[in-house]
Amino acid sequence: MELSVCMIVKNEEDVIARCLECVNKFADEIIVVDTGSSDKTVDIARKYTDKIYYFKWNYNFSDARNFAFSKATCGLLMWLDADDVILSEDIEKIKLLKTVEHPADIYMFEYVLSHEDDMTPIFSYERERVFLKSKNYKWVDAIHEVIVPSGRIEHLNIKIYHEKIKPTPKGRNLKIYRNLKAQKVKFSPRQQFYYARELMFNTYYKKAICELKKFLRMPDGWVENKIQAYIDISNCYKYLNEYNKSTKMLFESFLLGTPRGEALCRLGENFLLEKKYDESIYWYKQALNSSPNINSGAFVQKDMYDFIPALQLCYLYYLKGDLENSYKYHLVSQKFKPNHVSVIHNQKFFDNRFEKSYK
Repeated sequence: MELSVCMIVKNEEDVIARCLECVNKFADEIIVVDTGSSDKTVDIARKYTDKIYYFKWNYNFSDARNFAFSKATCGLLMWLDADDVILSEDIEKIKLLKTVEHPADIYMFEYVLSHEDDMTPIFSYERERVFLKSKNYKWVDAIHEVIVPSGRIEHLNIKIYHEKIKPTPKGRNLKIYRNLKAQKVKFSPRQQFYYARELMFNTYYKKAICELKKFLRMPDGWVENKIQAYIDISNCYKYLNEYNKSTKMLFESFLLGTPRGEALCRLGENFLLEKKYDESIYWYKQALNSSPNINSGAFVQKDMYDFIPALQLCYLYYLKGDLENSYKYHLVSQKFKPNHVSVIHNQKFFDNRFEKSYK
């Protein structure tokens, strides 16, 4: 089955060629919808496709993406951002996907927002990425837009790397949400969740706590978003130096599902800040013994399941004067990231201690 790649773009001259070089290796059709570029974005895109359209920006990402999908003619539809990159091994997997005789309705890929130098993901989550055109899926929500997964869904080991080279303009997303509120738009649970997070990202911590708690009271909120909301509230309280409340929120997240490494490491950090070393050790060990689930759709910080707890346990046992266990967990952290600056520093420390012990 042929595949259309659909993109909405604006002022992406620095990255769009990089993306389209990847897309050109597997797409049967490339749809580029420009929402008001004032740079060379469109000129660059024309080198890869003649299917370029213009959409008058109305502060609604879903409208723009639905417009892009409406121009596609292939049986499979895929979306990308201009600053996305696909490695050659994943390009080959996408090519194979096109040969499936009875494709799923939706294919989920891993979306990698940060990674190691060797491209190993650090922070990622699963996103709906490829769709059967015949199912007529629609994007919803003006900002942090989504196609709500339904039908036959398959989770594939294919990664898309989001390789930003310049940050999102400060306050852009929050401005859109505030405009929606001014228009008396009633937020869905998902919109409420992301609105509250934008408040947090823009350092309105007290307001973010209030809006996140409002989301938690909504009966139809997705459980993974609710777990994340507890973690976000905890972070806000921490920024406000209210550590007891921060810790309480992390414990409450356990009521919704198996404790996540992201919450366990934050518990360890809170107790470390309070110099409660034994409690901190306990929670970091729990994090080290937990496993991430990329297919859950949750935001996954993989370092919080291995490297970070190991590194912190090395430090905590050092603070307790237990160099044997400190070195033990140093070796664990070294296994995960042997070239990390902290691991190299710790190795020099232990080499020096061992050398002195032999003299």
